[in-house]
Amino acid sequence: MVIHYLSRVSPRPRTVTDDDILAATARAMSKVPPTRFTLAEVAREVGLAPATLLQRFGSKRGLLLALSAQSAASMDACFDMVRQAHSSPLEALFDAATQMARFSVTPEELANSIAYLQIDLSDPDFHQHILTSSRATQRGYAALLDDAVEAGELAACDTKRLARAVEAVAAGSLIGWAIHRKGKAEAWVRSDLETLLTPYERGR
Repeated sequence: MVIHYLSRVSPRPRTVTDDDILAATARAMSKVPPTRFTLAEVAREVGLAPATLLQRFGSKRGLLLALSAQSAASMDACFDMVRQAHSSPLEALFDAATQMARFSVTPEELANSIAYLQIDLSDPDFHQHILTSSRATQRGYAALLDDAVEAGELAACDTKRLARAVEAVAAGSLIGWAIHRKGKAEAWVRSDLETLLTPYERGR
């Protein structure tokens, strides 16, 4: 209430938006595990004082929850962008399923991401967001698979079940790449996805 009152009596234009802060939070999370994550780490990344982050998000947990909520809410828009970028539904699917591989450029960054997953699975508030995100991801994959079937790229199949498999392979393959460390993560994940989808391709 005090923060809200002060913001009303002395308004200031925000040169750094909440979206900027959340993007900086994601970058900080790739650099440090949860045990070393602090508001000061994000503040350095975005160029603000930790007190400013505290004022906007209330706490470190509030900041992480805001990022988790934003990620879940943006999934449908992300799939729309991918679909518009490709004339081939199957290529759009590969693009969507390898997005994470392009962001996790090192095994260490992937390890940090997995460490935060423990919070998503153990904290009910975080879990709700990752569940929403996963459901949206499966819907997005299923829609692209439906499009691929309609376009004649894939044979008719249970696209909802196949979408679950695509999600599982994309996530598991990324961990496999971090273990074996051969080539680029994106190429590794795509290869595994091609193994999954080849039997469904027309003429196979």
